[in-house]
Amino acid sequence: MSDGNTGNTPPRSFWIIGVLALLWNLLGVASYLMTVKMSPAALSAMPEAERALYQDIPAWVTSSFAIAVFGGTLACILLLMRKRLAGTLFLVSLLAILVQMSHAFFMTPMLAVRGPAGAALPLCVIVAAIFLVWYSRGAQSRGWLS
Repeated sequence: MSDGNTGNTPPRSFWIIGVLALLWNLLGVASYLMTVKMSPAALSAMPEAERALYQDIPAWVTSSFAIAVFGGTLACILLLMRKRLAGTLFLVSLLAILVQMSHAFFMTPMLAVRGPAGAALPLCVIVAAIFLVWYSRGAQSRGWLS
């Protein structure tokens, strides 16, 4: 995580990672909004097996999705503002992702409908969230966050 930097000033990589993480989380917000605002016409245009993945989603899953993406986005903003609270929000976002993905993997036929390749994006989301928790903790221990 070092670019030959001295003192408590974060290296250039900190800003690059922070901006990329913010863009990633904003894509998550867009995905959330498209999911919750999906029109009945768009839903009915899907194949039946795919439509089943979007129908009757429990409120706790939708809530977890919202907490994950909005919490992650706020955490990225706080990271870029160099605030310590970013790490806590990244952890909350990760936990919400795990709740949401547990539903997708274990309580729906997602893998049967989308196949093994359908697990790629959810797994990338989990890995990215774990990375951001780890990275924010490292930034905090280096004195980059206050």
